Amino acid sequence: MRHGSDGSAVIIRFRAAGGLLLLAHLLLVGWLSLRPLDVPWVTSPNFHPLAGIEAYLALGPAPAARRICEGLLLLAPLGVLLPMAGGRLSVSPVASLARTALAGGLFSLAIELLQTGVPGQVVDVDSVLLNTAGVALAHLTVVPVGRARLRRKQERVPGGAVLREEAPQGPTPTIPRVGIAP
Repeated sequence: MRHGSDGSAVIIRFRAAGGLLLLAHLLLVGWLSLRPLDVPWVTSPNFHPLAGIEAYLALGPAPAARRICEGLLLLAPLGVLLPMAGGRLSVSPVASLARTALAGGLFSLAIELLQTGVPGQVVDVDSVLLNTAGVALAHLTVVPVGRARLRRKQERVPGGAVLREEAPQGPTPTIPRVGIAP
């Protein structure tokens, strides 16, 4: 399919914006997650999946909802920013979700491992689970709609006409070899 210059320019702008927003978000997450905390005591690390979420639920509905939403929302923008920075429009939705969720999970795991050296911060496996779920949910709610919209915009030219496949123009002409003059 032939693309107009407007369509490819839109993709380039989205990739650039996605890259800049991704960098800004990662810097913010790094600052929030890796700064030392001045606390009188530190809880023990949680290596048992869902044990931290059970502890949140024991605190009551409001504190549990707040802590679970914090875990879901911390890395959720990666679910949109990673595909945006990639700039691919024609990709399998399942493969895109899997790649994005895996990248979000690996980034969350890296943060948790870096927190082992930061005073006042502890490792929590439930943070990795909640962060990864947040990335996947954000991806599922925004990316398919955004890609469909961009594909429609890319198919249109500035005058409003829809570009169609062009018919093949036949074989490429060949030129016979010309001998060198004596």
